[in-house]
Amino acid sequence: MEICLLEDNQPEFFPDPRLSDNHGLVAVSRGLGLTRLVAAYRKGIFPWMKMNKAPYFWCWYSPNPRMVLYPKEFKVSRSLKTALLDKRFEIRVNQAFLEVMRACANVPRPGQESSWIEDEMLVDYGKLHDQGVAHSIEAYQQKELVGGLYGLTVGKVFFGESMFHYQPEASKVCMAKLVEFSIHAGFQFIDCQVPNPFLKSIGAREIRRDEFLDQLKLGCDQITTSFKWPEKS
Repeated sequence: MEICLLEDNQPEFFPDPRLSDNHGLVAVSRGLGLTRLVAAYRKGIFPWMKMNKAPYFWCWYSPNPRMVLYPKEFKVSRSLKTALLDKRFEIRVNQAFLEVMRACANVPRPGQESSWIEDEMLVDYGKLHDQGVAHSIEAYQQKELVGGLYGLTVGKVFFGESMFHYQPEASKVCMAKLVEFSIHAGFQFIDCQVPNPFLKSIGAREIRRDEFLDQLKLGCDQITTSFKWPEKS
């Protein structure tokens, strides 16, 4: 499939991700934008990185296969169970969204020289947070932020974006809280995008992109009525 340059005056348009190769590059764009971001997630597409040389386009992906976590398949390790029973962390929701994003951007990750979380993302995802679309879950010790995750909700799907921890088990406790919310809200699944050993250890699994997109349409078309995210600070 020829890679499409998205037009600024058509923020909701994306090519069919089913036609892209397994790597999943669907399109490029000059900018992000709130309408384009929400439209992308609804279609199983997300901005993964920005070109590191001119013309510095944003790259939009829908990889095959796709990593998903079905909430009831979440696995609790012995160390996580201990952290939960000990109430090792104070968990808050939507109290430090941008701080979580910045921490996710700044935490060193094996095999990555730099973060894909650019300043432009901080601005636009922050606005989505203000609109009640993007959310964060945070772990604190002695009033210090030591772990967290963030993502978006559309219909009955949570789209996980990134997570970080400064203390062992901190981000895992946040994930456990997200799973608790997801079960209560009746979310179909948590989109984890691409695999890594941590995600596999907690029960996430890969499914074919076609299967993911079919499930995604059903989930995004549903209205979440039984659960309300806590208000942001």
